[in-house]
Amino acid sequence: MLKKSSQTERFDWKRGKECCGDIVGSLDEVAMSQPEQKENLDPQSYSPQEQKESLDSKSHSPQGQSDSNQKCLTEVNPKAVCRVCKRLYRDPKILPCLHSFCADCIRQLNPFSVSGPNVKQTLSKDGQPPTVDQKVTTVLCPDCDTEVDLPPSGADGLTTDHLALDEVFLQTLLTHNSVRCDLCSDGDAELRCEVCCVNLCEFCSQAHRRQRRTSAHTVQSVQELKAQGRLSRPVLCSLHPAQELRLFCESCDQPVCLECAATFHREHDCSAARDIIHHHGGRIRDLVVGRLQPRLQRLEESLMKVEITQDALQARMEATAEDVRAFARGYAASVETHCLSLLRRLEELRVQRRNQLHLQKVQLQQALSDTRGGVRFAERLLACGSDAEILNAKGVTLARLTSLVESGYDPSPATVAPDDSSSIHFLPGEGAGEVDGYPVVGVIQMQTLDLSRCTIEGEGVQVGRQGQPGHFTLVCRDSAGQPLGRGGENVLVSIINKDKKNCMVEATVFDKNDGSFSVSYTLSEPGSYSVWVCVKAQHVKGSPFPLTVTRRLRRHAGTFHCCTFCSSGGAKDARCGCPGTMPGGFQGCGHGHKGHPGQPHWSCCGSTQEQSECRAPGHRPVTPTVRGQLRTVEL
Repeated sequence: MLKKSSQTERFDWKRGKECCGDIVGSLDEVAMSQPEQKENLDPQSYSPQEQKESLDSKSHSPQGQSDSNQKCLTEVNPKAVCRVCKRLYRDPKILPCLHSFCADCIRQLNPFSVSGPNVKQTLSKDGQPPTVDQKVTTVLCPDCDTEVDLPPSGADGLTTDHLALDEVFLQTLLTHNSVRCDLCSDGDAELRCEVCCVNLCEFCSQAHRRQRRTSAHTVQSVQELKAQGRLSRPVLCSLHPAQELRLFCESCDQPVCLECAATFHREHDCSAARDIIHHHGGRIRDLVVGRLQPRLQRLEESLMKVEITQDALQARMEATAEDVRAFARGYAASVETHCLSLLRRLEELRVQRRNQLHLQKVQLQQALSDTRGGVRFAERLLACGSDAEILNAKGVTLARLTSLVESGYDPSPATVAPDDSSSIHFLPGEGAGEVDGYPVVGVIQMQTLDLSRCTIEGEGVQVGRQGQPGHFTLVCRDSAGQPLGRGGENVLVSIINKDKKNCMVEATVFDKNDGSFSVSYTLSEPGSYSVWVCVKAQHVKGSPFPLTVTRRLRRHAGTFHCCTFCSSGGAKDARCGCPGTMPGGFQGCGHGHKGHPGQPHWSCCGSTQEQSECRAPGHRPVTPTVRGQLRTVEL
């Protein structure tokens, strides 16, 4: 039963066919009377399988691989090319994500997942019981990488993309520069009916205008439509290739032809496509215009903002990287300049020290030669000369030997070359100012240890306590009295008992690497000691130092309190080491009473110094009661 969407009256499907299918009927007659010319028609006039075979034969024919066709393919419309096989569409299908690919390309996609059968619990539109779906295959779209579900029938169950076929038809027309007439298939089509969507030669166009039902149809030039890119083909039924899909079945929600409406959809609500297109097209238009286009605009603005931010980020990163490179180049140049300066300074020190050693060497060689010559002459004179010869040469010999003894160069070996160049050091962490505006570090330091300038800091070098650690610090200085600023000196500290020579303790020396050395020791016996502090096997100024070690402190056994009455909580039998007393039978001291020292003191010995040694006779302090020991008086 066929309905118009805007009216409620019924009409017969045969009458609809007469109204809508005159041109289609003409196509049927042509197709039936000239089956051998079917291959000349456009692929859209065939069934899907015939379309595929026709396009395959054109795509793979030797003629299609000629140089002219290769040149045309380089200028092919991208809307007519599949993005998977990179060829013209062959039976294009639309995935649920609205991307189109050839049916064969979709079949070759690897399944992303396969789900089990699903039982539909709801009744279908015709009241049938629930059905069991087949396995659902999910693939990834090659274009957007979206997971899409294929229908149970696979790629064949997807919707055909007729817009892509129109692009293929237009590309074919542009490539071959001609198209056959859809009615007679004899001549080249020059005109096209916009209503019937058929290509007509000049003869068929005149016959088309003479028919009463098609005389008012709009006919345009094929060349003009080619230039405008508006060529399209009629959508034909897959079951009835000669019938165009002009009706829409509301019950099945699919377009149908007149033959299908008369057979498979006789009892369904079918309407002319032109009568209901405003409804379904309006729904699409509302979603696009009302919802998606504003979102599209926002997404484009957001994307543009992100791209601008990316460009700004890239520009900023490049500028910052260039600043870093410029800084690194400048800094490297400054470091190189500073390095050359340090090397020049080192060379100057080397030359200076070399000259000093050379002068000292010459002086020693001269003194050695003079002394050796005098000694040899005197020894030979005494060994070989006669008495007369000795007396004869006595004057000159004694004068020379006396001159060598009194005024000759005779340095002590300890003072000759005291600096073995160990005083020259490089201090990498020491600030060296700026070079070309860049701060640099690292200095060449030349300091010679002067034992007379070294100092001892701390009381541990003078007094100590038995059994307790003692500490003092040795600071090595140069001739100017400045700390050396480096470590590595050979420091030895020995502590010797003056009364017991065999009682000697080696102190522990810790190098702080800044010219100072921390010395610690522990002595087990009281008495008088000598502290030997040597650097490079030589005593520093003042060494050996006298050290007095006193006996160990006697610890207090009582309580440091204000009075016995307070610390014991009023206990009468509590005693105190001070001479204070209280009336009323109390044996300890109390505030303001006779003998109270007037300040906090130890209950064991009465000492008023909290940090002191216990002075109790026999070290037997009077112990307060338990209650007095637990109570604490805070002053």
